[in-house]
Amino acid sequence: MSVPTAWLVTGAHGQLGRELAALLAGRQDDELTALARDRLDLADEAGVRSVVRDWLAGARAAGRRAVVVNAAAYTAVDAAETDEDTATVVNGHAPGWLAQELAGAGRLVHVSTDYVFDGAATEPYPVDAPLAPRSAYGRSKAAGERAVAAAGGDVTVVRTAWVYGRYGANFVRTMAGRAAAGAPVSVVEDQVGSPTWAADLAAGLVTVGERTDPVPPLLHRTDAGAVSWFGVARAVYEELGADPALVSPTTTEHFPRPAPRPAYSVLDSSAWLAAGLPAPRPWRDALSLALRDLPTG
Repeated sequence: MSVPTAWLVTGAHGQLGRELAALLAGRQDDELTALARDRLDLADEAGVRSVVRDWLAGARAAGRRAVVVNAAAYTAVDAAETDEDTATVVNGHAPGWLAQELAGAGRLVHVSTDYVFDGAATEPYPVDAPLAPRSAYGRSKAAGERAVAAAGGDVTVVRTAWVYGRYGANFVRTMAGRAAAGAPVSVVEDQVGSPTWAADLAAGLVTVGERTDPVPPLLHRTDAGAVSWFGVARAVYEELGADPALVSPTTTEHFPRPAPRPAYSVLDSSAWLAAGLPAPRPWRDALSLALRDLPTG
């Protein structure tokens, strides 16, 4: 039997936040508050604490469980190299403020990233692998993980990777646009990870949030399997009926970026499965479904 729940989704205008809001809207007996930056600015500590306190008071008054899904983040990976202070506040400090306000009062599901690892592995990273971020963005997200752990309470950090979806700028949308135009592309073959459809990730996060029994404090959730960015691009072309030969492989050194990219971003999902959570679908199956109505560009 489901328990009436008050949901607070941060980052409501992002690609993940919009999927979460769509999934949670209209659920019987539940109440959704989906806030974008204009109503919940994670760089404003006083504002964050005030909004969460008011929302918690409303949840209590309505007799609902309180669950926050923190889908907001400073995600400009390259910009963070010269703006690490801001990234650290949003990604590092703000999750701790949320966790502190929720401690003893509700559950926090906090989204983290493969960038907290060094990308030098050759096998999927388990949840207890040492953190070794190589970028400002990765350092800020690692700080967020430490902050929520220090706050205590009912918190689950869910790391993910290579997220794409209907909304915002992402690799799959870009490749879909190039495929639709029949344009050639050159894509790195020496970065490997697990493409993750935002709709699948959102469904997994909601499952974590709605569980009334304890959930492990650290989990990995991507779609299943591993592939290079080159392989993803070819798959997009194939799915859309474009010639996959238009996609040519290259290496990271030919596309220098301010922030280093992990060469290997595959996350071990054993803890997720051991917790009795739904098994992720294969990445190629998810991609096929996503491309049916994915806007291009």
